[in-house]
Amino acid sequence: MLIIGIAGGTGCGKTTVVNQILNELPEGEVGVISQDSYYQETSHLSYEERVKINFDHPRSIDFKLLEQHLKDLKEGKTIEQPVYSFVKHNRTGDTILTKPRKVMIVEGILILTNKELRDMFDIKIFVHADSDERLIRRLKRDIKERGRDIDEVLLRYQTTLKPMHEQFIEPMKEYADIIIPNNKYNTVAVDIVRTIINERLS
Repeated sequence: MLIIGIAGGTGCGKTTVVNQILNELPEGEVGVISQDSYYQETSHLSYEERVKINFDHPRSIDFKLLEQHLKDLKEGKTIEQPVYSFVKHNRTGDTILTKPRKVMIVEGILILTNKELRDMFDIKIFVHADSDERLIRRLKRDIKERGRDIDEVLLRYQTTLKPMHEQFIEPMKEYADIIIPNNKYNTVAVDIVRTIINERLS
């Protein structure tokens, strides 16, 4: 199994890059796991307490479960990915059955901060985007998809997102095998990744 880690700051366009890679590949050969499914279980906290959690700090991620799931997949076992609600700031209790594939892509802002996880990745990719561009994308997404208001998004950006990005995410570039600038010129990098995947699939 080839495991690819795709990281980068919030709103950098990781999902776009994942989709660009998937678009040209045979359906069903490549699986995707999102770090967002692995936020810590917070049922023991009230909603008010959950809202105050710093979701951009590595502590907010259940890396142990994510590692175990990747190990299970490598051993040919099917896993149950948790389903997370950004509205309730907690897991929903539902799971998604995820079967092992020849290639697994793991994507998320903090996945390269964990050494055990990094060591499991055959290819580590960092998607780079301008910070203004990332803020604009984050604003649009959180207001449209997560029911946040503009003041809430901007406050979170200033107090947690930006400092956490500078402390934990940006420094992870040094571990990346490939850095993809997220603009219209990134096709060469995506083609290289796709070529590596195709070689593994054949």
